[in-house]
Amino acid sequence: MIVFDAVQHAYGDRTVLHGIDLELSERRIGLVGANGSGKSTLARMINGLVIPSSGRVTVGGLDVARQGAAVRRNVGFVFADPEAQIIMPTVAEDVAFSLRRHRLSATERDTRVRAALSRYGLADHFDHPAHLLSSGQKQLLALAAVLVTDPVVLVADEPTTLLDRRNARAITAELARLDQQVILVTHHLHLLADWDRVVVIDEGRVVADGPPARALPAYRELMDST
Repeated sequence: MIVFDAVQHAYGDRTVLHGIDLELSERRIGLVGANGSGKSTLARMINGLVIPSSGRVTVGGLDVARQGAAVRRNVGFVFADPEAQIIMPTVAEDVAFSLRRHRLSATERDTRVRAALSRYGLADHFDHPAHLLSSGQKQLLALAAVLVTDPVVLVADEPTTLLDRRNARAITAELARLDQQVILVTHHLHLLADWDRVVVIDEGRVVADGPPARALPAYRELMDST
């Protein structure tokens, strides 16, 4: 369970979230909103990348402000641009880097890396230079590098923004198949049609919340009126 309790956040004099109260328990949840609405700030609070100015965010009972390290062991985060996450020279090294704090033997680490690459269609790219992958493959690598640590929750902040339609669908299909709870921030509304819940953020407030069939039309109507 992810809980936002009277959460507010400001950057300087600009308040970007106003009194957010949410309980997120569904497995597949979409966050949508216009640019600057506060949705990415809200998403980044789930793993402590952003700490609320006031109020409280908890993940599985852990307070992101006071227990950030423990939260991040349970919450993985995928950014819009995979280049921001790819650190090591080769594909395998990049996934293995995520396991550096785990007490694994070299054999155990190699087994987990190979399993992760196989799962996301990158097994044939084990020693391939990571930055020479296609855009879709880079996003799959970013996903593999996060999920190799087996987080309980995955937050994906617009992971399809830089992808063409086919690769966007492929990444979203991978996210939808995960056993983890997934929070997906996206502007590609059609990708959320069969998700469990959609939360609409506008000017730092929750303005619609419910099944996609109800929340997405509310968001479209909001955008058409502005």
